[in-house]
Amino acid sequence: MKDFDPDILKIDDLLTDDEKMVRDTIHQFVNKRVKPIIGKHYMEGTFPKHLIKEIADLGLLGANISGYGCAGMNNVAYGLCMQELERGDSGVRSFASVQSGLVMYPILAFGSDKQKETYLPRLAKAEIIGCFGLTEPDFGSNPAGMLTKCVKKGSKYILNGTKRWITNADIADIAIVWARNEKNEIEGFIVDKKSKGYEAREIKEKLSLRASDTGELILEDCEVPEENKLPFTQSLKSPLMCLTQARYGIAWGAMGAALDCFEEAVQYSKTRVQFDKPIGAFQMIQEKLVYMLEEIVKGQLLALRVGRLKDENKYNHAMVSLAKKNNVFQALTIARIARDILGASGITIEYNCMRHMCNLESVITYEGTHNVHTLVLGNYITGIDAFK
Repeated sequence: MKDFDPDILKIDDLLTDDEKMVRDTIHQFVNKRVKPIIGKHYMEGTFPKHLIKEIADLGLLGANISGYGCAGMNNVAYGLCMQELERGDSGVRSFASVQSGLVMYPILAFGSDKQKETYLPRLAKAEIIGCFGLTEPDFGSNPAGMLTKCVKKGSKYILNGTKRWITNADIADIAIVWARNEKNEIEGFIVDKKSKGYEAREIKEKLSLRASDTGELILEDCEVPEENKLPFTQSLKSPLMCLTQARYGIAWGAMGAALDCFEEAVQYSKTRVQFDKPIGAFQMIQEKLVYMLEEIVKGQLLALRVGRLKDENKYNHAMVSLAKKNNVFQALTIARIARDILGASGITIEYNCMRHMCNLESVITYEGTHNVHTLVLGNYITGIDAFK
C-alpha cells in the first residue's frame, strides 16, 4: 500500500522554513522522548518531570516572548510547538502552555520591570516552575464570582481563598494568584510557594490528564510582599487576557492529539484483517477516516489563520474562542472515532487514542468550556451578552 501524506492541502507550503524546522524538531523530540514513556506515566498518574529541563532547553517555555532569555518565536511557530507536544500527550502540552501563557505572559504584560527581569529568565530555563490560580471550587466558568480575597496590611497583602484544578500546582515554585480587593477589583500576585499560609495539594484520583500535575492552592492568611503584586492589572480583564493566550495554544494542541489518533487509525485499518481483508477496505471505515482528515485540515487552517492574525496584532478573543471551540470538539470526536476503529485494542495503553480521548474530555472543559465559547461567539454575533 502506498504511503499516506495527511497534508492533503499542502499546508506546509504556507509555513516558513523556520516554522517547519521548529515543528520538525519538536516532532522528533516527542517521538524519541515523550511517546516511549507517556503511557507508563499515564497509567501511574505521574507527570514526567525529567522532561522539564529538556523542554526548556528546546526553547519551548515562553517561546513566543522576545528577550529575557526566551526564544522569540512567532505565534505560528509557537502554535506548531503546542501541536507537536500534544501529539505526545495533553499533559505535556499543558505544562508548557501554563508556564508560557498563564505564568510568563501575565508577568510580561502586567508586571514591573523588576518582576520581569527577576522571573522571566528563570521561568524560561525552568529554574522555577509556575502555576495560574484563577479557577475556584465554585467558580470556573464564572471567574467574576471568585471568593478569594486580598487585603493590604502594611507592606504586605493577606490572601484568603482556595483555587482548584490548577495545572502544575504541586510542582510550582510560584503561583500567579488572582484575588478580589476591598474595592471589589481583581488583582494579581506572584506568590512564592514558601509564603506563610500557602499550601498546594495534588489531586490524584483523575480519569483524565493523568500524566499532568493537577492540584489545588489553599491560601490561609497567606502573606505576599507588596513588591509581588502585579502593578498593571485591569481587574477581570487581565486574567481573561491570559486565558486568551492559553486558548490559542490549545487550539493548535488539540490538532496534535487529533493527528496522532488519525495516523494511528489509518495504520491500524491497513493491518487489521477481518472477513479476509484489511478493515480499511470497508466503506464504513473509509468514511470515518475521511471525516477525520477533513476536520483536521480545517482545524489546522483555522489555527494557522488565527496565528497569522496574532502575529499581525489583528486577532481578538472571539477568533481564539472559535479556534478553541472547534478544534477541541473535533479532536475529541476524532479520538472517539479512532477508538471505535481500533475496537478492543483501542482501550489499551498500547495504543494512544483512548488516552487522547480521555485527556480531551478535560481540554474541552478547561480554559472555557465548549458551551461558554459558544456564548462568547453568540455575543460577538449579536452584541447581546447571554451570560447575564
